[in-house]
Amino acid sequence: MVVFNHSKMINTRQHRSLRLLRFSLTLILAGLLLVACDPGTSTIETMPVTTPTANLIPPSETVAQPGITIQTSTTEFPTPVSPTSTSPPEPTAQESFRFAIIGDYGEGSDAERDVADLVKSWHPDYIITVGDNNYPDGAYETIDQNIGQFYHEYIYPYLGSFGDGADSNRFFPTLGNHDWTTNHAQPYLDYFTLPGNERYYDFVWGPAHFFAINSDSREPDGVSRSSLQAQWLQSGLAASASPWKLVYFHAPPYSSGLHGSVDWMRWPFQKWGADAVFSGHDHVYERLLVNGIPYFINGLGGGPKYYFVNVLETSQVRFNDDWGAMLVTYDSQQITFQFITRRGEIIDDFQIIR
Repeated sequence: MVVFNHSKMINTRQHRSLRLLRFSLTLILAGLLLVACDPGTSTIETMPVTTPTANLIPPSETVAQPGITIQTSTTEFPTPVSPTSTSPPEPTAQESFRFAIIGDYGEGSDAERDVADLVKSWHPDYIITVGDNNYPDGAYETIDQNIGQFYHEYIYPYLGSFGDGADSNRFFPTLGNHDWTTNHAQPYLDYFTLPGNERYYDFVWGPAHFFAINSDSREPDGVSRSSLQAQWLQSGLAASASPWKLVYFHAPPYSSGLHGSVDWMRWPFQKWGADAVFSGHDHVYERLLVNGIPYFINGLGGGPKYYFVNVLETSQVRFNDDWGAMLVTYDSQQITFQFITRRGEIIDDFQIIR
């Protein structure tokens, strides 16, 4: 069962109804604008697809850390049995859960479709994102095409045009820099119904407590280590009794990719109690071990692929040869992180056992 911190919820039923009405009207207007436009043109600019492999470290070269078991494989990942209900499961002490992580995906491309098909073949309990959900500008006109077209079955309430939504929300995104371009992310805030102030929030699913952070410098509550947002995270991690505490956002604190490390997001996550940190922004997959906890960059959800530039000493696995997503499986005693390509190849398989 998903447990939200209701004291931090700001949406009343009346406010939510007004928001949904406003978003519906906006979609209608956006549709009229699209009809008037030349269908042969596009405003989306992408970098050339690059597939260099010089900086790729094969999984066989990873090194186990004390207290951590690492397993690697290149076999096809089996498709699990479909669940019988879309309702959140009732957790038990020994029950296992699974979720998918996608990042830098919202282009409406064939690559995004392939990744979405991969993710849905796993039948995850829910999906989280590490930002850049709606390229190129986070606009109303593109948001349903870029998100709802592929993931509407996990979104609640879903107001788009691609089918039925979920019975309860199973899609928990974070803001990326491209999502902020239009009206300070208002299309995103109108499209989703999320806990807290919706820019950053937390939720609990089984034995895992998630903290979704807004890493963009335009965040009203700040992004520095002493900001209101950082204080909220520190307090939340300290108060959490969950076995696993997972933090995710867009801008990577440590990265060997094209954009590189984002200094303002180098918060003391390990000291505050986090077990793992997920980010995107660089369109690669990378796992780093910093201060005893894994940092994952997962930016291969559908956007153009990037090069690795300056390889950090803490980097353990790097990959940029194909698109894919992460699958995370956990119970109260262990958690396993995998990156799997759209063709089913397991690039990284990393496990922490208590």
